[in-house]
Amino acid sequence: MQMIKPVITPKFLEAIFITIAIFLLISISIIQFGSVPHIPILLSILLLFGYGLIKDVSYQKLEKGLVEGAGAGMSAVFLFFFIGMLISSWMISGTIPTMIYAGFSIISMTFFFAIVFIVTSLIGLSVGSSLTTVATIGVAFIGMATAMDLSLAVTAGAIVSGAFFGDKMSPLSDTTNLSSAIVGVDLFEHIRNMGWTTIPAFLLTLVFFLIVSPRATEGTIQDVSEFKEGLLATGMIHWYTLIPLIVLIVLTFIKVPALMTLAISSISAIVISFLHQVSTASEIFNVLFSGYVSSTGIAEIDSLLSRGGMERMMFTVALVLLALSMGGLLFTLGIVQCLLAKIESLLNKVSSVIAASALTAIGINILIGEQYLSILLTGQAFKEPYDKVGLAGKNLSRVMEDAGTVVNPLVPWSVCGIFITGVIGVPTLEYLPFAVFCLLSPVLTVVFGFTGKTLTFK
Repeated sequence: MQMIKPVITPKFLEAIFITIAIFLLISISIIQFGSVPHIPILLSILLLFGYGLIKDVSYQKLEKGLVEGAGAGMSAVFLFFFIGMLISSWMISGTIPTMIYAGFSIISMTFFFAIVFIVTSLIGLSVGSSLTTVATIGVAFIGMATAMDLSLAVTAGAIVSGAFFGDKMSPLSDTTNLSSAIVGVDLFEHIRNMGWTTIPAFLLTLVFFLIVSPRATEGTIQDVSEFKEGLLATGMIHWYTLIPLIVLIVLTFIKVPALMTLAISSISAIVISFLHQVSTASEIFNVLFSGYVSSTGIAEIDSLLSRGGMERMMFTVALVLLALSMGGLLFTLGIVQCLLAKIESLLNKVSSVIAASALTAIGINILIGEQYLSILLTGQAFKEPYDKVGLAGKNLSRVMEDAGTVVNPLVPWSVCGIFITGVIGVPTLEYLPFAVFCLLSPVLTVVFGFTGKTLTFK
């Protein structure tokens, strides 16, 4: 999308007015009126069309920007389809049920939220993908929290915090490699430099989840025991059902492309499913498309295990395409470029450069909802300002991750926010206050920018 050329150069006040109008339209519709994000985003697209037509931009050019914006999300669309199939195949194979059962056997209710945060952090580091972490181990933890009658909002906050810690710090992560590549910094130097803000954020988040974690009660222990018995009764709890998880991790480590990794793991799960249940080809195809439907007769377990499928990703896919289409129009009309140029012209000292780049990354996440775009645009816009004030490139790559990568899941209409809500069933605004790591990272990067601590100069 960053290659879309503007067809007009709007006045700064016009760009500000349009931006504020879109932000208010989307946020008020979702927060105040409880609307699904699709409608206000579609209305925002109509607003942009109206502005473009008033500025004498042809309908054909506006339509082209719309299509080019949507086209930027096609790789994410295919990824979502494969993740939908991965979840349903991991359900029918018993992979996720076995992970939940093992979690009940290993993890106590005491310090539960802290353990969720630590485990998802380790898985995120291992696979380098926040969305994969949420869609696999995250779903399992949500199931455990449901069985133990714990807060799903806090559990989701712990999952998101851990998953995005891993996404940010893993050398296998797309965002980590992208951030270092844009500014020409060695990957591992970039990761080491992020430690100055990431480690304090990690420790503070861990303390928070230790404090808010509950204590076990006899009633809860009894509920967990009954839930474990119900899972065993499904006949899907076996050691070999964890093979698809192992396949996923191994393929990720040897850097097999994400789509192929998800596809191969799903195929292995389908093969394993035949070991403990008899299924026909038509049933398998139906599960991959519509999702797995549990029929144990135990309402809590059936509600937990009935998940996945391409069809259930359609809500997410539609919203991603709408959000990116809106982004394409914002670029076509020159609104994003106008705002970035104005910000760049106001920079003259280290603290303002750090703060402006962080706010830009956050603003792009909020306005367009695209994680990669927040990294790309921030990196491109602030290379020269960082050079002017004598800051090394690794400072910029760190800010791009601190305020770009980890902020995306906090925006209800963003790619990550939409996906996470769709997979674990917890609305973005409910888990947002508890995604402590994601909230702390941009704050710490700005604070260190004003104090001058941990910054590297040329």
